[in-house]
Amino acid sequence: MLHLNRCQHLKQITQKYFSSIHVKTDKHVQLILSRTFGLTELRKSWHSTHSLAGDKNIILMGPPGAGKTTVGRIIGQKLDCCVIDVDNDILEKTWNMSVSEKLQDVGNEQFLEEEGKAVLNFSASGSVISLTGSNPMHDATMWHLKKNGIVVYLDVPLTDIINRLKSMKVDRIVGQNLGASMTDLLKFRRQYYKKWYDTRVFCESRASPEEIADKVLNAVKRFQDVDSETFISTRHTWPKDCDQKASTKFFSETVIEGLASDGGLFVPEKELPKLSCGEWKRLVGATYVERAQILLERCIHPADIPAARLGEMIETAYGENFACSKIAPVRHLSGNQFILELFYGPTGSFKDLSLQLMPHLFAYCIPSSCNYMVLVATSGDTGSAVLHGFSRLNNSDKRRIAVATFFPESGISDFQKAQIIGSQKENGWAVGVKSDFDFCQTAVKRIFKDSDFNGFLAVEYGTTLSSANSINWGRLLPQVIYHASAYLDLVSQGFISFGNPVDVCIPTGNFGNILAAVYAKMMGIPIRKFICASNQNHVLTDFIKTGLYDLRERKLAQTFSPAIDILKSSNLERHLFLMANRDGQLMTKLFNQLEYQRHFQIEKILVEKLQQDFVADWCSEEDCLAAINSTHNASRYILDPHTAVAKVVADRMQDKTCPVIVSSTAHYLKFAPAIMQALKIKEINQTSSSQLYLLSSYNALPPPHGALLKRTKQQEKMEYQVCEADVNVLKSHVETLIQKQFMKVL
Repeated sequence: MLHLNRCQHLKQITQKYFSSIHVKTDKHVQLILSRTFGLTELRKSWHSTHSLAGDKNIILMGPPGAGKTTVGRIIGQKLDCCVIDVDNDILEKTWNMSVSEKLQDVGNEQFLEEEGKAVLNFSASGSVISLTGSNPMHDATMWHLKKNGIVVYLDVPLTDIINRLKSMKVDRIVGQNLGASMTDLLKFRRQYYKKWYDTRVFCESRASPEEIADKVLNAVKRFQDVDSETFISTRHTWPKDCDQKASTKFFSETVIEGLASDGGLFVPEKELPKLSCGEWKRLVGATYVERAQILLERCIHPADIPAARLGEMIETAYGENFACSKIAPVRHLSGNQFILELFYGPTGSFKDLSLQLMPHLFAYCIPSSCNYMVLVATSGDTGSAVLHGFSRLNNSDKRRIAVATFFPESGISDFQKAQIIGSQKENGWAVGVKSDFDFCQTAVKRIFKDSDFNGFLAVEYGTTLSSANSINWGRLLPQVIYHASAYLDLVSQGFISFGNPVDVCIPTGNFGNILAAVYAKMMGIPIRKFICASNQNHVLTDFIKTGLYDLRERKLAQTFSPAIDILKSSNLERHLFLMANRDGQLMTKLFNQLEYQRHFQIEKILVEKLQQDFVADWCSEEDCLAAINSTHNASRYILDPHTAVAKVVADRMQDKTCPVIVSSTAHYLKFAPAIMQALKIKEINQTSSSQLYLLSSYNALPPPHGALLKRTKQQEKMEYQVCEADVNVLKSHVETLIQKQFMKVL
């Protein structure tokens, strides 16, 4: 098998490495090899268990009226295999009466038991099996069927189901009591379908049985082909004598490793999946959680994370800890401008939208016997979001996953700093660095690339390093959801029809947020222009206008919008890689040049390609404060400084021929001094908590953030570490924290 050869090749490399650093015992080597290659072996096991090598059944599951019987017959004809309808071929033959007669005879609860017994006595292989709508409500039945089959959920629109049942003159189904509506019961049943399916067929409205059958076959094919969705580094180079597959990674591996070993960033080897117009239209009326489930299922292969487990993670991530039930609502500001409010998470910034989910993805993907230290560089908001996110893992996962977040000691707002420090838990620490964010980010990348240090940590402490910055694909991917969701909300609210274009304007520093919008467009959201908004650190604006990325003679300025006080924009590399037709050699050249010569210039053809989709401008400190003041006066809405930067740039650059969605990346309470200065509030020299409560009394929009107000007192009392701007010093801190967290475990 390909993976076996790949695994053996990597093992040889690792053994050679450990030999070179004089590892004392084979036991140490075995420990590291088991932790490094456990994931590959698990995936091999998954492949052998779920292969459709002739004897597996395709099991069609869905509500009554989903078309399971008809679709099953069509698939049986296409595959020339046996077709079994549970209603007709098992239940009625076992009972010698119709299903409706049996239901009327024994009642709802007894019917489920009788139905379960009949199916438990049945076995088949290599067949297409159409379940009843109530089979998934009986656990023993589903476990029995799943042993030898792939369960395909026919997710048909509820309106289509109701119409079909009416045409079939079905007025009662299992579980429906007197007074209960058919619609409510069908919604109730969804919890059982979500529990059991292996792959979902997301059906468009009024799709024909033939169309659904084709989708089923494509879904099963994808489910079988565990090698079909791989990732490569943006700096990949494949010599002629090299096995290209040996350079690819699976989703789970990219989440674990964070940064590619060659210093590049992981991207999908193929294009992201694109939803059809009909599929997007089905999501218009969906909740944020439902949208997330559909989109992430398309992007994460079930061999990495099973669909049912992924759904549990999504519901946990976007549950009660968000202050708004819509998670990321869109608010009309004025004219053609709309605000995408991304600050209702527990730490009040857009980072929560990915960092409430990413830790659960990470914990699932890592081998159960491994310890991981997650290193994070933060420009302000990521630090508290990542500490909070990883603190919500279960106790077992927290014992094997720790987080160290490095932030510029004097380069973030006082509240952001207090929030990071106050977010420290038993598995998470905050470390202030006497430098700026660019140093923190560069230092973390250098630590990842230091093979000697990583090998030492693995041998001495049984610990592997990873990242939760947006350089990690598992952190970036969830951000695609809210850009897609914002567009769907505009459709739902009647401002546009699906297919009408919109522009997006995003305050941009590390390029991750705006890149997620690019990925949303690749998946089918009709975004026309990406407006990149910079503050005084406008290296990205200059680059988009000229193609020259130049850090020479440029010093980082501290501004009112510290989260975008960034000069080295990591995720830009991912976008350039796409524009340059996946030229890894060019990316290596450009970003090595940036590292050592502090500048690079892209060719004219790439500049023109970039400018087809992107426009950019920057906002001064004075204009930022003025925008906060004027917006509040006009609409009683308070922008945070980052959102104000975006609004200023949107006002200048957007031509008003279509709506523009401005990303509001943080709640204004996190930047109280700047807001008070902008609103000309005289009591500016109060304590941090007093400033927050004073601003909260203004009766403005958006409403005060309860979680931010609640945590102000406890944050002021916690201790944290501070270190010099030296990579070796940071490495020493990392080792100390690993000792503190994991030596008690080992």
